[in-house]
Amino acid sequence: MKRTRLGSQGLEVPVQGLGCMGMTTIAGGNIYGLADEKESIATIHRALELGIDFLDTADLYGPLLNERLVAKAIRGNRDAFTVATKFGFEIDDHEQLTWAINGRPEYVAKSIDRSLRNLGTDYIDLYYLHRVDPQTPIEETVGAMGELVKSGKVKYIGLSEVSAETLRKAHAVHPITAVQTEYSLFEREPEVNGIMDATEELGVGFVAYSPLGRGFLSGQLKSPDDFEENDFRRGIPRFQGENFYKNLELLKEINKIAERKQVTPSQLALAWVMVKGVVSIPGTKRIRYIEENASAGEITFSTEELAALESIVEVGTTAGNRYDAGMMTLVNG
Repeated sequence: MKRTRLGSQGLEVPVQGLGCMGMTTIAGGNIYGLADEKESIATIHRALELGIDFLDTADLYGPLLNERLVAKAIRGNRDAFTVATKFGFEIDDHEQLTWAINGRPEYVAKSIDRSLRNLGTDYIDLYYLHRVDPQTPIEETVGAMGELVKSGKVKYIGLSEVSAETLRKAHAVHPITAVQTEYSLFEREPEVNGIMDATEELGVGFVAYSPLGRGFLSGQLKSPDDFEENDFRRGIPRFQGENFYKNLELLKEINKIAERKQVTPSQLALAWVMVKGVVSIPGTKRIRYIEENASAGEITFSTEELAALESIVEVGTTAGNRYDAGMMTLVNG
């Protein structure tokens, strides 16, 4: 797996990491169907063999269960991995989500100590604010995160789902290494809302989560009924009713290009993200998919192929929002 500098602060990662969210539940609900802990851990180990040593988790996932699963997978081999985790969705002392966003300095200090315990480590490589707390100035939150770097608990800090304006305010307080946001052939908004321009201007790395459009770009979904009963994607407008079938028509056109190149739709989508020069963290909990994803790095595009692919899914082409109304208020904070 090729490697790259993520941002300008010194962090080096593979161009493709591994999103671990789907390996556990969130608040008792499945993310992308049922997961098996043993297979999930084996997937993390296989990822390392393939050169994919960049793991992405968060205290939200579970809550806390995902970090604990990652801890089991990296135990005895911690320094071989670059571990990123996130905080901000408030978790109380009973390990229950309140669903409030908390970026207060005292909560920053509390969250990092909890994540260190859960991950079984004394440092986090990349520590993200998961969502911006509208009640706390970003300068205060990032100032507290910067203190974690000074103390050695964190090596680098990042932000998730922020606006260009927020990024500039934060970066003025402490260098931001990475911004994480949803980006894929089916979600190209970062190209036009200013955040990609801001990361380039400031020397901040860009990490694309859900580069497979939450599994839609795999080509395996044919109907909204293909989701398991408590799969959270059932609540996403993009995958509901008419929107699903409108997007399916776009996917059919993408699949034609994949067939001509003799690759899977997933590999095509991941290769496209790599061409855009950003780091992606596709999520999977199965060995066969981590192997398939890793092979995407070998795919190249002609100018004509790239233009044809991007003409299918221009910005704003896909139908339906990427989150429900409540969660949409938390993006681009």
